[in-house]
Amino acid sequence: MAGIYIHIPFCKQACHYCDFHFSTSLKKKDELIRSLAKELELRKEEFNTTLVETIYFGGGTPSILSNDELQFLMDAIYANYQVSEHPEITLEANPDDLSKHRIIELSKSPINRLSIGIQSFFETDLKLMNRAHNAKEAKACLAEATTYFDNISLDLIYGIPGASDAQWLENIDTALSFNIPHISSYALTVEPKTALAAFIKKGIIADVNDAQASEQFYLLKDRLEAEDYVHYELSNFGKTGYFSKNNSAYWQGKSYLGIGPSAHSFNGKQRAWNVKNNTKYIKSIQEHTLPMEIETLTKTDRYNEYIMTGLRTIWGVSLVKVENDFGTVFKTYLLEQATIFINQHLLYIDGEHLRVTKKGQFLSDGIASELFILN
Repeated sequence: MAGIYIHIPFCKQACHYCDFHFSTSLKKKDELIRSLAKELELRKEEFNTTLVETIYFGGGTPSILSNDELQFLMDAIYANYQVSEHPEITLEANPDDLSKHRIIELSKSPINRLSIGIQSFFETDLKLMNRAHNAKEAKACLAEATTYFDNISLDLIYGIPGASDAQWLENIDTALSFNIPHISSYALTVEPKTALAAFIKKGIIADVNDAQASEQFYLLKDRLEAEDYVHYELSNFGKTGYFSKNNSAYWQGKSYLGIGPSAHSFNGKQRAWNVKNNTKYIKSIQEHTLPMEIETLTKTDRYNEYIMTGLRTIWGVSLVKVENDFGTVFKTYLLEQATIFINQHLLYIDGEHLRVTKKGQFLSDGIASELFILN
């Protein structure tokens, strides 16, 4: 199984917390779309014997593109790659782009999964984050989307300064009222060089409270699991049959192509990433040159990455895989380093798998880093 990720680097406006690569100017949109199609063609040999089972339009805001533009890119994929009979094709979309007419249009396209950036149903939160939509649009788009799409995910953010636990629970219950089968939820993170970081430094916005974020994470987990959602990855909850195939492939170390400026790729042994600049990306592609850097991962790199991704998921870290892929020395080191966290009831061994406990889930990234081997 393999996937193709296409990065659409355009947004109507900049969210205060976002550090992804995007532009609010659409002047180069046509050139960039043609360049995306050209990169797909230039890189087809990388997947010449590989079946593509997931296609993901991320960003940025992919729903800025028209249906014709999206279809143009999908045609480029089908012309250059072997695609499975029933691929998962996801479009990230913002509520303000999802009018009833647009949703109906999308439902008639090959796109069969929507990932909708709700983030919150409260106006105060949306204004703090500088989202382009309002709470009314959030609810209206979900009411329409659920009429025409079965496979829908929505994003929610917790740990927002000033948002109480009661408000957070209301956000969750509002999402549940639409019978959405998949929910992705992330702690608000203060990234360097973002507007949010600047506002916090100036005292305009209160800093993020880690204790509150942790509490809201567990409120989310308990509430969704009570409604039969499976907490299959740290930030992702899905009903049975609705796990994200695209994201699951990332966490399980499967190959993917990242197309577009700033997009990352992985083939099992190497990582590659494209230049983080629209103009440079377009110029390079027009010259038939791939604008990317490539890193060959060492055995230690691959081990560390497996530990990081494995502990985030319900599948955990396979001790058999560690021994088979990396050797007995790596397995012995892992078990030795894990002992302190097992004693603290943050990790446990389940048969041949190392997993995080409920208590350890919110801390899983930090725990994983303590299990790394440092070169």
